[in-house]
Amino acid sequence: MIVDKIALILAIVGGLNWGSIGLFGFDFVAALCGGPASVISRIVYGLVGLAAIWCISLLFRDNRVERHAS
Repeated sequence: MIVDKIALILAIVGGLNWGSIGLFGFDFVAALCGGPASVISRIVYGLVGLAAIWCISLLFRDNRVERHAS
């Protein structure tokens, strides 16, 4: 599902951003979007948060593909 992939990409971006903050004290999103309080940064942070919530559902889904013998 395309929404799953978008959510995973956003969650990865968020994780990498938090990793760079923790390791280097550098916030890529803030640097690219005009500071941590800018509207664009807040939108990106919000989308990453929503993506993380969506990714929780991936843990509980049964994604097994049933193959029928022909």
